[in-house]
Amino acid sequence: MTKPSAEALAMVRQLIEMPTVSRDSNLALIYWIQEHLESLGVESTLVYDDSGKKANLYATLGPQDKPGIVLSGHTDVVPVDGQEWNTDPFTLTEKDGRLYGRGTSDMKSFVAVALSYAPKFLAQKLETPIHYAFTYDEEVGCLGAKKLIQVLKDMPVKPKACIVGEPTEMQVIAQHKGKKSWRVDVRGFECHSSLTHLGANAVEAAAELIAFIKGLARKKREHGPFDGEFAPPYTSLHTGTVNGGTALNIVPKDCSFLWEIRYLPQDDVDALYAEVVAYAKNKLEPELKAIDPNCGFTFTQISEFPGLATDDRAGVVELAKALTGANRVQKVAFGTEAGLFSELGIPTIVCGPGSIEQAHKPDEFIALEQIALCEVFMARLLERVKQGGAALPI
Repeated sequence: MTKPSAEALAMVRQLIEMPTVSRDSNLALIYWIQEHLESLGVESTLVYDDSGKKANLYATLGPQDKPGIVLSGHTDVVPVDGQEWNTDPFTLTEKDGRLYGRGTSDMKSFVAVALSYAPKFLAQKLETPIHYAFTYDEEVGCLGAKKLIQVLKDMPVKPKACIVGEPTEMQVIAQHKGKKSWRVDVRGFECHSSLTHLGANAVEAAAELIAFIKGLARKKREHGPFDGEFAPPYTSLHTGTVNGGTALNIVPKDCSFLWEIRYLPQDDVDALYAEVVAYAKNKLEPELKAIDPNCGFTFTQISEFPGLATDDRAGVVELAKALTGANRVQKVAFGTEAGLFSELGIPTIVCGPGSIEQAHKPDEFIALEQIALCEVFMARLLERVKQGGAALPI
Protein backbone atom coordinates (compact mmCIF):
# COMPACT_ATOMS: atom_id res chain seq x y z
CA MET A 1 0.00 0.00 0.00
CA THR A 2 1.27 3.45 -0.91
CA LYS A 3 1.84 5.51 2.21
CA PRO A 4 1.34 9.25 2.64
CA SER A 5 4.19 11.57 3.52
CA ALA A 6 4.94 12.71 7.04
CA GLU A 7 4.21 16.30 5.95
CA ALA A 8 0.70 15.42 4.77
CA LEU A 9 -0.08 13.41 7.90
CA ALA A 10 1.12 16.23 10.14
CA MET A 11 -1.09 18.69 8.30
CA VAL A 12 -4.12 16.37 8.53
CA ARG A 13 -3.54 16.09 12.27
CA GLN A 14 -3.25 19.85 12.65
CA LEU A 15 -6.57 20.50 10.91
CA ILE A 16 -8.56 17.66 12.48
CA GLU A 17 -7.53 18.69 15.97
CA MET A 18 -8.87 22.22 15.42
CA PRO A 19 -12.66 21.68 15.77
CA THR A 20 -14.65 23.74 13.27
CA VAL A 21 -18.24 22.54 13.65
CA SER A 22 -20.46 24.75 11.49
CA ARG A 23 -22.30 26.28 14.44
CA ASP A 24 -18.96 27.57 15.81
CA SER A 25 -16.30 29.95 14.52
CA ASN A 26 -13.64 28.68 12.11
CA LEU A 27 -11.32 31.63 12.70
CA ALA A 28 -8.72 29.74 14.75
CA LEU A 29 -8.15 27.38 11.82
CA ILE A 30 -8.29 30.14 9.18
CA TYR A 31 -5.83 32.33 11.12
CA TRP A 32 -3.50 29.35 11.53
CA ILE A 33 -3.56 28.73 7.76
CA GLN A 34 -3.00 32.44 7.12
CA GLU A 35 0.03 32.49 9.44
CA HIS A 36 1.37 29.27 7.91
CA LEU A 37 1.17 30.74 4.42
CA GLU A 38 2.70 34.01 5.60
CA SER A 39 5.69 32.04 6.90
CA LEU A 40 6.13 30.82 3.31
CA GLY A 41 5.85 34.34 1.92
CA VAL A 42 2.25 34.02 0.69
CA GLU A 43 -0.37 36.66 1.46
CA SER A 44 -4.00 35.70 1.99
CA THR A 45 -7.29 37.51 1.55
CA LEU A 46 -9.91 36.84 4.22
CA VAL A 47 -13.60 37.24 3.42
CA TYR A 48 -15.65 37.35 6.63
CA ASP A 49 -19.29 36.54 7.24
CA ASP A 50 -21.61 39.28 8.50
CA SER A 51 -20.92 38.39 12.14
CA GLY A 52 -17.14 38.56 11.74
CA LYS A 53 -16.86 35.18 13.47
CA LYS A 54 -16.17 33.12 10.35
CA ALA A 55 -14.06 33.67 7.28
CA ASN A 56 -13.04 32.30 3.91
CA LEU A 57 -9.40 32.35 2.88
CA TYR A 58 -8.15 32.98 -0.65
CA ALA A 59 -4.47 32.92 -1.55
CA THR A 60 -2.37 32.70 -4.70
CA LEU A 61 0.90 30.81 -5.10
CA GLY A 62 2.89 31.94 -8.12
CA PRO A 63 2.25 34.82 -10.51
CA GLN A 64 -0.50 37.20 -9.40
CA ASP A 65 -1.36 38.47 -12.88
CA LYS A 66 -2.28 35.16 -14.50
CA PRO A 67 -5.39 32.98 -14.17
CA GLY A 68 -4.64 29.80 -12.29
CA ILE A 69 -6.15 26.65 -10.87
CA VAL A 70 -8.20 26.79 -7.68
CA LEU A 71 -7.87 24.06 -5.08
CA SER A 72 -11.04 24.49 -3.07
CA GLY A 73 -12.27 22.98 0.17
CA HIS A 74 -14.55 23.82 3.06
CA THR A 75 -13.21 24.07 6.60
CA ASP A 76 -16.41 23.35 8.53
CA VAL A 77 -17.53 19.94 9.73
CA VAL A 78 -20.85 18.55 10.95
CA PRO A 79 -21.53 18.05 14.68
CA VAL A 80 -20.82 14.85 16.59
CA ASP A 81 -23.69 15.37 19.06
CA GLY A 82 -25.52 12.14 19.83
CA GLN A 83 -23.10 10.00 17.83
CA GLU A 84 -21.32 7.07 19.45
CA TRP A 85 -17.62 7.32 18.60
CA ASN A 86 -15.02 4.75 19.56
CA THR A 87 -12.30 7.41 19.36
CA ASP A 88 -12.12 11.11 20.19
CA PRO A 89 -13.54 12.75 17.04
CA PHE A 90 -11.21 15.72 17.41
CA THR A 91 -8.05 13.73 18.06
CA LEU A 92 -6.59 12.08 14.97
CA THR A 93 -6.32 8.33 15.53
CA GLU A 94 -4.44 6.00 13.20
CA LYS A 95 -5.54 2.36 13.18
CA ASP A 96 -5.49 -0.46 10.63
CA GLY A 97 -4.47 1.74 7.71
CA ARG A 98 -7.07 4.39 8.48
CA LEU A 99 -7.17 7.83 10.06
CA TYR A 100 -10.19 8.42 12.30
CA GLY A 101 -11.59 11.84 13.19
CA ARG A 102 -14.32 14.30 12.28
CA GLY A 103 -13.47 15.79 8.91
CA THR A 104 -10.92 13.17 7.84
CA SER A 105 -13.03 12.27 4.82
CA ASP A 106 -15.25 15.37 4.56
CA MET A 107 -13.00 17.15 3.77
CA LYS A 108 -9.99 18.34 5.74
CA SER A 109 -7.65 15.73 4.27
CA PHE A 110 -7.81 17.39 0.85
CA VAL A 111 -7.19 20.81 2.39
CA ALA A 112 -4.28 19.33 4.34
CA VAL A 113 -2.64 17.76 1.29
CA ALA A 114 -3.06 20.97 -0.69
CA LEU A 115 -1.43 22.97 2.12
CA SER A 116 1.36 20.43 2.60
CA TYR A 117 2.25 20.93 -1.06
CA ALA A 118 2.60 24.70 -0.73
CA PRO A 119 6.40 24.58 -0.16
CA LYS A 120 6.78 22.33 -3.21
CA PHE A 121 4.68 24.61 -5.39
CA LEU A 122 6.68 27.61 -4.19
CA ALA A 123 10.02 25.89 -4.76
CA GLN A 124 9.23 25.84 -8.49
CA LYS A 125 8.83 28.80 -10.80
CA LEU A 126 5.15 28.44 -11.65
CA GLU A 127 3.86 29.20 -15.10
CA THR A 128 0.27 28.78 -13.91
CA PRO A 129 -0.58 29.91 -10.37
CA ILE A 130 -2.27 27.77 -7.76
CA HIS A 131 -5.10 29.41 -5.84
CA TYR A 132 -6.30 28.19 -2.45
CA ALA A 133 -9.98 28.76 -1.63
CA PHE A 134 -10.96 27.55 1.86
CA THR A 135 -14.50 28.32 2.93
CA TYR A 136 -16.86 28.31 5.92
CA ASP A 137 -20.39 26.91 6.32
CA GLU A 138 -20.53 24.58 3.34
CA GLU A 139 -22.43 22.14 5.52
CA VAL A 140 -25.28 24.60 6.13
CA GLY A 141 -25.81 25.76 2.57
CA CYS A 142 -22.50 26.75 0.93
CA LEU A 143 -22.78 30.13 2.68
CA GLY A 144 -19.08 30.92 2.73
CA ALA A 145 -18.50 30.07 -0.92
CA LYS A 146 -21.31 32.43 -1.92
CA LYS A 147 -19.54 35.28 -0.11
CA LEU A 148 -16.21 34.36 -1.66
CA ILE A 149 -17.71 34.19 -5.16
CA GLN A 150 -18.87 37.80 -4.78
CA VAL A 151 -15.25 38.83 -4.24
CA LEU A 152 -13.83 36.62 -7.00
CA LYS A 153 -16.20 37.98 -9.64
CA ASP A 154 -14.77 41.48 -9.17
CA MET A 155 -11.12 40.42 -9.37
CA PRO A 156 -9.28 41.64 -12.47
CA VAL A 157 -7.91 38.14 -13.10
CA LYS A 158 -10.23 35.22 -12.40
CA PRO A 159 -9.10 31.59 -12.09
CA LYS A 160 -9.34 29.49 -15.24
CA ALA A 161 -10.25 26.22 -13.54
CA CYS A 162 -11.31 24.86 -10.17
CA ILE A 163 -10.90 21.51 -8.42
CA VAL A 164 -13.18 21.00 -5.41
CA GLY A 165 -11.68 18.29 -3.22
CA GLU A 166 -14.82 16.70 -1.76
CA PRO A 167 -14.46 12.95 -1.11
CA THR A 168 -14.78 11.04 -4.39
CA GLU A 169 -12.09 8.39 -3.79
CA MET A 170 -10.03 10.44 -6.28
CA GLN A 171 -12.54 9.79 -9.05
CA VAL A 172 -13.29 12.68 -11.43
CA ILE A 173 -16.81 14.08 -11.01
CA ALA A 174 -18.12 16.41 -13.70
CA GLN A 175 -21.79 16.51 -12.67
CA HIS A 176 -23.74 16.49 -9.43
CA LYS A 177 -27.27 17.29 -8.33
CA GLY A 178 -28.39 20.68 -7.11
CA LYS A 179 -30.36 21.28 -3.93
CA LYS A 180 -32.94 23.68 -2.57
CA SER A 181 -34.49 23.44 0.89
CA TRP A 182 -37.28 25.25 2.69
CA ARG A 183 -38.91 25.72 6.06
CA VAL A 184 -42.70 25.64 6.06
CA ASP A 185 -44.54 27.28 8.95
CA VAL A 186 -48.21 26.40 9.33
CA ARG A 187 -50.43 28.66 11.40
CA GLY A 188 -53.63 27.12 12.74
CA PHE A 189 -56.21 28.05 15.35
CA GLU A 190 -55.96 26.67 18.87
CA CYS A 191 -58.86 25.21 20.87
CA HIS A 192 -59.77 22.29 23.14
CA SER A 193 -59.52 18.94 21.34
CA SER A 194 -63.13 18.10 22.19
CA LEU A 195 -64.15 21.01 19.95
CA THR A 196 -62.14 20.23 16.83
CA HIS A 197 -64.79 21.82 14.62
CA LEU A 198 -63.83 25.20 16.11
CA GLY A 199 -60.11 24.79 15.51
CA ALA A 200 -57.67 24.65 12.60
CA ASN A 201 -55.16 21.86 13.15
CA ALA A 202 -51.70 23.04 12.03
CA VAL A 203 -50.12 19.60 12.51
CA GLU A 204 -52.70 17.88 10.31
CA ALA A 205 -52.39 20.55 7.63
CA ALA A 206 -48.61 20.12 7.67
CA ALA A 207 -49.05 16.35 7.45
CA GLU A 208 -51.26 16.70 4.37
CA LEU A 209 -48.65 18.84 2.64
CA ILE A 210 -45.88 16.43 3.63
CA ALA A 211 -47.93 13.61 2.14
CA PHE A 212 -48.28 15.63 -1.08
CA ILE A 213 -44.49 16.11 -1.18
CA LYS A 214 -44.09 12.36 -0.69
CA GLY A 215 -46.45 11.81 -3.61
CA LEU A 216 -44.27 14.01 -5.83
CA ALA A 217 -41.24 12.01 -4.67
CA ARG A 218 -42.93 8.76 -5.75
CA LYS A 219 -43.84 10.34 -9.08
CA LYS A 220 -40.21 11.25 -9.72
CA ARG A 221 -39.06 7.81 -8.62
CA GLU A 222 -41.47 6.09 -11.00
CA HIS A 223 -41.57 8.44 -13.98
CA GLY A 224 -38.32 10.41 -13.88
CA PRO A 225 -36.68 12.01 -15.74
CA PHE A 226 -33.86 9.56 -15.16
CA ASP A 227 -30.09 9.60 -15.40
CA GLY A 228 -28.64 6.20 -14.56
CA GLU A 229 -25.23 7.63 -13.68
CA PHE A 230 -26.71 9.21 -10.54
CA ALA A 231 -27.74 7.28 -7.45
CA PRO A 232 -30.67 7.59 -7.13
CA PRO A 233 -31.16 8.22 -10.86
CA TYR A 234 -34.00 10.73 -10.38
CA THR A 235 -34.80 13.98 -8.57
CA SER A 236 -35.59 13.29 -4.91
CA LEU A 237 -37.86 15.12 -2.46
CA HIS A 238 -37.50 14.60 1.28
CA THR A 239 -38.94 15.91 4.57
CA GLY A 240 -36.36 15.93 7.35
CA THR A 241 -37.88 17.38 10.54
CA VAL A 242 -41.37 18.15 11.86
CA ASN A 243 -42.23 20.13 15.00
CA GLY A 244 -45.65 21.11 16.24
CA GLY A 245 -48.33 20.96 18.90
CA THR A 246 -48.22 21.39 22.67
CA ALA A 247 -50.50 18.72 24.14
CA LEU A 248 -52.78 15.94 22.96
CA ASN A 249 -55.91 17.72 24.21
CA ILE A 250 -55.13 20.97 22.38
CA VAL A 251 -55.76 21.50 18.66
CA PRO A 252 -52.30 22.72 17.62
CA LYS A 253 -51.87 26.31 16.53
CA ASP A 254 -48.36 25.93 15.06
CA CYS A 255 -46.37 23.38 13.12
CA SER A 256 -43.20 23.64 11.05
CA PHE A 257 -41.17 21.27 8.93
CA LEU A 258 -38.04 21.27 6.79
CA TRP A 259 -37.96 19.72 3.32
CA GLU A 260 -35.66 19.64 0.33
CA ILE A 261 -35.37 18.83 -3.36
CA ARG A 262 -32.14 17.33 -4.75
CA TYR A 263 -32.56 17.66 -8.46
CA LEU A 264 -30.98 16.39 -11.64
CA PRO A 265 -29.26 19.15 -13.65
CA GLN A 266 -31.88 18.81 -16.41
CA ASP A 267 -34.92 18.86 -14.09
CA ASP A 268 -37.04 21.94 -13.27
CA VAL A 269 -36.76 22.43 -9.52
CA ASP A 270 -38.75 25.68 -9.56
CA ALA A 271 -41.71 23.97 -11.20
CA LEU A 272 -41.68 21.28 -8.50
CA TYR A 273 -41.58 23.89 -5.75
CA ALA A 274 -44.45 25.75 -7.40
CA GLU A 275 -46.55 22.57 -7.31
CA VAL A 276 -46.04 22.26 -3.56
CA VAL A 277 -46.87 25.90 -2.92
CA ALA A 278 -49.97 25.73 -5.13
CA TYR A 279 -51.28 22.67 -3.27
CA ALA A 280 -50.75 24.39 0.08
CA LYS A 281 -52.30 27.69 -0.95
CA ASN A 282 -55.14 26.48 -3.15
CA LYS A 283 -56.12 23.13 -1.62
CA LEU A 284 -55.24 23.26 2.07
CA GLU A 285 -55.17 26.90 3.09
CA PRO A 286 -58.83 27.77 2.37
CA GLU A 287 -60.00 25.25 4.98
CA LEU A 288 -57.71 26.81 7.56
CA LYS A 289 -58.70 30.37 6.74
CA ALA A 290 -62.37 29.44 7.01
CA ILE A 291 -61.71 29.12 10.73
CA ASP A 292 -59.48 32.18 11.06
CA PRO A 293 -58.10 34.50 8.35
CA ASN A 294 -54.69 34.58 10.06
CA CYS A 295 -54.18 30.86 9.38
CA GLY A 296 -52.08 29.64 6.52
CA PHE A 297 -48.72 28.49 5.14
CA THR A 298 -45.45 30.43 5.01
CA PHE A 299 -42.53 29.16 2.92
CA THR A 300 -38.97 30.29 3.68
CA GLN A 301 -36.01 29.10 1.63
CA ILE A 302 -33.18 28.09 3.94
CA SER A 303 -30.46 26.83 1.59
CA GLU A 304 -29.58 26.46 -2.06
CA PHE A 305 -26.69 25.33 -4.16
CA PRO A 306 -26.72 24.80 -7.92
CA GLY A 307 -26.00 21.54 -9.63
CA LEU A 308 -22.79 20.95 -11.55
CA ALA A 309 -22.88 20.07 -15.25
CA THR A 310 -19.36 20.42 -16.64
CA ASP A 311 -18.95 19.11 -20.17
CA ASP A 312 -17.01 15.84 -20.25
CA ARG A 313 -14.83 17.36 -22.98
CA ALA A 314 -13.87 20.44 -20.95
CA GLY A 315 -10.19 21.11 -20.40
CA VAL A 316 -10.43 20.84 -16.62
CA VAL A 317 -11.95 17.36 -17.04
CA GLU A 318 -9.11 16.30 -19.32
CA LEU A 319 -6.61 17.68 -16.82
CA ALA A 320 -8.20 15.85 -13.89
CA LYS A 321 -8.28 12.59 -15.86
CA ALA A 322 -4.59 12.97 -16.61
CA LEU A 323 -3.77 13.72 -12.96
CA THR A 324 -5.74 10.74 -11.63
CA GLY A 325 -5.21 8.27 -14.45
CA ALA A 326 -8.99 7.93 -14.83
CA ASN A 327 -10.39 7.05 -18.24
CA ARG A 328 -13.94 8.20 -17.51
CA VAL A 329 -15.83 10.77 -15.51
CA GLN A 330 -18.65 10.10 -13.08
CA LYS A 331 -21.69 11.77 -11.48
CA VAL A 332 -22.75 11.95 -7.83
CA ALA A 333 -25.98 12.73 -6.02
CA PHE A 334 -24.44 14.78 -3.21
CA GLY A 335 -23.88 18.52 -3.66
CA THR A 336 -20.78 20.67 -3.37
CA GLU A 337 -19.60 24.24 -3.87
CA ALA A 338 -18.52 23.34 -7.40
CA GLY A 339 -21.71 24.61 -9.00
CA LEU A 340 -21.10 28.08 -7.57
CA PHE A 341 -17.64 28.31 -9.15
CA SER A 342 -19.09 26.97 -12.39
CA GLU A 343 -21.83 29.65 -12.40
CA LEU A 344 -19.06 32.26 -12.20
CA GLY A 345 -17.71 30.90 -15.47
CA ILE A 346 -14.87 28.90 -13.94
CA PRO A 347 -14.81 25.33 -15.36
CA THR A 348 -14.98 23.07 -12.31
CA ILE A 349 -14.77 19.42 -11.34
CA VAL A 350 -14.94 17.56 -8.02
CA CYS A 351 -12.11 15.22 -7.06
CA GLY A 352 -10.73 14.44 -3.63
CA PRO A 353 -9.61 11.73 -1.23
CA GLY A 354 -11.92 9.69 0.97
CA SER A 355 -15.43 8.32 0.57
CA ILE A 356 -18.70 10.21 0.92
CA GLU A 357 -20.03 7.07 2.62
CA GLN A 358 -17.95 8.02 5.68
CA ALA A 359 -19.13 11.63 5.78
CA HIS A 360 -21.23 12.78 8.75
CA LYS A 361 -21.05 9.37 10.45
CA PRO A 362 -19.59 8.34 13.80
CA ASP A 363 -16.04 6.99 13.52
CA GLU A 364 -15.52 8.91 10.27
CA PHE A 365 -12.28 7.80 8.65
CA ILE A 366 -10.10 8.03 5.58
CA ALA A 367 -7.81 5.31 4.28
CA LEU A 368 -4.13 6.24 4.34
CA GLU A 369 -3.91 5.15 0.72
CA GLN A 370 -6.42 7.83 -0.26
CA ILE A 371 -4.17 10.55 1.15
CA ALA A 372 -1.22 9.08 -0.72
CA LEU A 373 -3.23 9.08 -3.96
CA CYS A 374 -4.10 12.73 -3.40
CA GLU A 375 -0.39 13.48 -3.01
CA VAL A 376 0.28 11.77 -6.35
CA PHE A 377 -2.43 14.00 -7.83
CA MET A 378 -0.70 17.12 -6.43
CA ALA A 379 2.71 15.98 -7.66
CA ARG A 380 1.35 15.53 -11.18
CA LEU A 381 -0.38 18.90 -10.98
CA LEU A 382 2.93 20.50 -10.01
CA GLU A 383 4.54 19.05 -13.13
CA ARG A 384 1.80 20.68 -15.21
CA VAL A 385 1.86 24.16 -13.68
CA LYS A 386 5.61 24.75 -13.36
CA GLN A 387 7.53 26.49 -16.10
CA GLY A 388 8.61 24.00 -18.70
CA GLY A 389 6.07 21.47 -17.51
CA ALA A 390 3.67 19.42 -19.56
CA ALA A 391 1.05 21.41 -21.44
CA LEU A 392 -2.21 22.22 -19.71
CA PRO A 393 -5.42 21.40 -21.62
CA ILE A 394 -7.08 24.52 -20.16
